[in-house]
This record gives sequence, structure tokens and C-alpha cells, in this order.
Amino acid sequence: MALSLFAIMIVLLLIGFPMMIPLIAAAFAGFYALFGGLGQIETMVQQMLAGIRPASLIAVPMFILAADIMTRGQSAGRLIDMVMSFVGHVRGGLAVSTAAACTMFGAVSGSTQATVVAVGTPLRPRMLKAGYKDSFILALIVNASDIAFLIPPSIGMIIYGVVSGTSIAELFIAGIGPGLLILVVFAAYSVIYAIRNDVPTEPRASWRERSVAVYRALWPLGFPAIIVGGIYGGVFSPTEAAAVCVLYALLLELVVFRSIGIADVYAIAKSTGLITAVVFILVGAGSAFSWVISFAQIPQQILTAVGIAEMGPIGVLFVISIAFFIACMFVDPIVVILVLVPIFAPVVASTGLDPVLVGVIITLQVAIGSATPPFGCDIFTAIAVFKRPYWEVVRGSPPFFAMLLGVSVALIFFPQIALFLRDLAFR
Repeated sequence: MALSLFAIMIVLLLIGFPMMIPLIAAAFAGFYALFGGLGQIETMVQQMLAGIRPASLIAVPMFILAADIMTRGQSAGRLIDMVMSFVGHVRGGLAVSTAAACTMFGAVSGSTQATVVAVGTPLRPRMLKAGYKDSFILALIVNASDIAFLIPPSIGMIIYGVVSGTSIAELFIAGIGPGLLILVVFAAYSVIYAIRNDVPTEPRASWRERSVAVYRALWPLGFPAIIVGGIYGGVFSPTEAAAVCVLYALLLELVVFRSIGIADVYAIAKSTGLITAVVFILVGAGSAFSWVISFAQIPQQILTAVGIAEMGPIGVLFVISIAFFIACMFVDPIVVILVLVPIFAPVVASTGLDPVLVGVIITLQVAIGSATPPFGCDIFTAIAVFKRPYWEVVRGSPPFFAMLLGVSVALIFFPQIALFLRDLAFR
């Protein structure tokens, strides 16, 4: 049965159907096989509704809306200008600024694709003018956007928290350490690249220019303060933080900066509604599909075949990392989380692994897979935004893959990279 369900999904994907159709079709086929017909179809509907019922999911459209408002307004540009004023003049400083800007925008959007658009659009022309190769620029932007999936608010972590029942607040704070580590590694590589390729430096900004840049970025810096400070200061929950971010973004762009108008808000809300509809259909369909494979005991069959029951915690983490990394090379990250997390949940519980650590590792692998050929979604976002051919977008990525996979291995052997801040805040 397992092979039949996955074959249905693969065939429909190859034909060209969007991911929600293969998921729903496979769930229908599973119900038909399990119950000898569709007489229990109401059970499938109940499972789909159960998947989108958790209140925590309200944070997803809120963070998407806040990110869309900031991208169309001035917040993203002001954050980028502030970073550039401090490190733009050092060797490789423009590339370091790009990675840092991805990190900062990730701290207010939680979306890798939004980060590719918001950071890549203004900085790619500047990097080309400075003498960087386009293959390096595209690879840096696409892979540095992975940090947005780790730094709170991470949409991937919200979905994982809902599916696994793990505290979203703990997941958020645990993602900060690995996200900053990736930033440091990418920054070091950018400096080495600039030295080896003799990339000229940018003019040094004066302290007056830096002061102006910081002053202009003070309002946008309120977003991470709201998210991190508000949640861990006990002021509000992650879901409430998302709603506050939307209100803050509207006040900022409508009243303070006056960069958008009321008509723009309608267009932004419509765009967010369309994206949210797709996300929630995927969540509902994924929930039904996960119920089918769990009812049919497919996860137990797969894990038994792999021999994961005999592995220790480190072996289990390596298997989980490989499975999520490979899956996200072909399928949307949200779908992968919805389908694979229930499969690995029993073995995670039996080995006594910390679900927060597992969530951070899964989120990192999902992010890496999203930027990895052949079908990583961030690759196609970059192709659409920058209008460059597929090969040029992925050509410079191997060094970044190596660094990201190195951070993944470090997380497995040194879990305190992720858990130190969590333990400090919650233990």
C-alpha cells in the first residue's frame, strides 16, 4: 500500500499537478483501500479539519501578512542600509551584509522565499557592480535565506510545533543559536571569497552616516524586539506576537513611513489570503494523509525496514536529517514536515530525544533542502525574481551546502548550540 500511495503522488507531481492535488488524491486512495470504498469519507474530512484547527496556526497568516507589508514598504530597505553602513567597507563586506540582512529580515518574516525577494532585489545589483560573480551572489542569497527558517518567527517551526505538540516558544529561541552560527560561517566564507577573487571594498561610511542609518532602522528593529522580547518576557504568546507584528507593520508603513496607502493594504491582504489558502489546504491534506499512513501502520513498516529501532540517538538524528533533506529537494517544506514528522515521532519518543532539538534539526534540513536541486522552492523563487537560468542559480551553491551540512553535523554532536538559550530561558 505504501508504494502505491507514494507512486500516486510521484506520478501526479510529474504530470504537473500542484502539491495539494497529489496529497489529497493519495489520501483518498488510502481511505478507499483501508475501508473498501468511500463510505467513511467523513472521517477524512474530519482529519483535514483537525489539521487546521490548532490555534497556533493563526500565527502563520499573521507573520506572512506582516512580512508582505514590510517587503512592500521601507522596513526591509532600512535594515539593509544599517547593516551596510557598518560592514560594507571591509573586504567581502557587501557579501557579509547580504548574509546579515537575510538574518535580520528572517527575524521579522520567518519565510525563506520572502527573504530571497526582500534582500536579493536591492543587494544583487550592488554586488554585481562591486565585482562579485553572479553565481556566487545568487547562491549566497538563496542559501542565506535558510537562516530565516531558523531565526524566529519561523513558519516551519510553527508547523512542526503544531504537528508534534512541541512548544513553539521553545522552538523559536532554540533556532537563534544555529541561525547565528550559519551567519558567522557564511560571513567567514564571504571574506575568504572576496580576498581570493580580489573583490574591491565599498567606501567606508562615516560615523554620522552610521548614526543616520541606525536612526532610520530603529522602527524596523522593533519587530525582533516584539517577537523575542514579548514572547520570552511573558507579555504575549507566539500567536499574539504575530498579530501585534501585523499591527506594528501597518502603523509603521501607513502612518510613520507613509510608504503604502489603504489601497495597497487591500492588495497585500489579498496576496496574503491566497498564500494562506494554499498553506492551509496543504496542512489539511497533509493531516489526512498522515492519518491514513498511521492507520495503515506504514511508518512502523518503514522504520523497521530501515532498522532504526536498533540505532542510538545520534544514528536516529542522522536518519531524520537525511530523510528531511532529501524529501525537501523534491517537495514543499510544509508538506514534508506534515508527512514525515508523524513517521518519526514514535522513534523520537522511544529514544528519549529532546523534541526541541529534533525540531531545530528538522527545520534546518528543510531549509537546506528548499535551496537544493533539483526542485528546491527557493531556487525557483530566485529564477522568477532575478530572471536567471536554472544552472546559474545553483552553480555556486556547493560550498554553501557543505557549510550548512557541517552545521547540521555540529548540531547533532553538540546539541547545546540549539539548547543553550532554550535551557537558559525555560529551565
